[in-house]
Amino acid sequence: MKKEPIIKAENLTFSYPGDAESKPVRALDNVSFEIEEGSFTAILGHNGSGKSTLAKLMCMVNYPDSGKLWLCGKELTDPDVTDADILAARRDIGMVFQNPDNQIVASIVEEDVAFGCENLGLPSDEIRKRVDRALEEVGMTKHARSSPHNLSGGQKQRVAIAGVVAMKRKCVIFDESTAMLDPLGRRDVMNTAMKLNREDGITVILITHYMSEAAMADRIIVMDHGKILRDGTPSEVFSDPEAMWDAGLDVPQTTELLYKMKKAGLDVRLDLFDINDCAAEIARAIRKAKGEA
Repeated sequence: MKKEPIIKAENLTFSYPGDAESKPVRALDNVSFEIEEGSFTAILGHNGSGKSTLAKLMCMVNYPDSGKLWLCGKELTDPDVTDADILAARRDIGMVFQNPDNQIVASIVEEDVAFGCENLGLPSDEIRKRVDRALEEVGMTKHARSSPHNLSGGQKQRVAIAGVVAMKRKCVIFDESTAMLDPLGRRDVMNTAMKLNREDGITVILITHYMSEAAMADRIIVMDHGKILRDGTPSEVFSDPEAMWDAGLDVPQTTELLYKMKKAGLDVRLDLFDINDCAAEIARAIRKAKGEA
């Protein structure tokens, strides 16, 4: 049975105001979609495509110019919506930003994780339980008493994620949260995001430039000039590399390699994103071409 969408948008539009020398810039143009609760969705797009603007609307940081938006079943674009309704929605939708240093506010890790819970006015014993559980969830328990400035970029992002987890968000939006990290840090953050989604059922929305990260999602939405260009599973979206390249985007390296080999006449699938699976597919196709299989 299909679950109710945790986020639903109908014909959302949003423009950034211009100034005396420039006109307003349309960032979103009649965008409609649904995000199912418990799903893992990646949003791709070149700079200026509207993906980060969309994230800010989903968190109600910005308010759409027109269209309708539902968060957790509540239409927040209804004229009768109250500030209390918007605040309640913000408590359910959390965001992890690109630069972890912009989110860390305390000098001790566990105090930073507790910050959001304290703002909710929770009892001290409940905060203690949530902080311990959240740090364990992201693998940062042993750093509870550490100073954040002594941590790596990936560890700082995990602290930021722990703060979101401690507040028991239903949905976490990662807004290019791995962009400033090295490969090890990116892997740590992605493993944490996958764990939150697969084991805890938290809805994850990943905004990223890395195609290999997007390939880990259940669904990919491709943005281009404020509109949705493509929407489907990773296999469906990456099955046409030329369409992605025309939009100024890349595809996973495995997909590009398999696509070039297919163009050269080798009978290979394009929907493989794991390196070992890709190697095995190429080996199989070569044996078949030689008449060995």
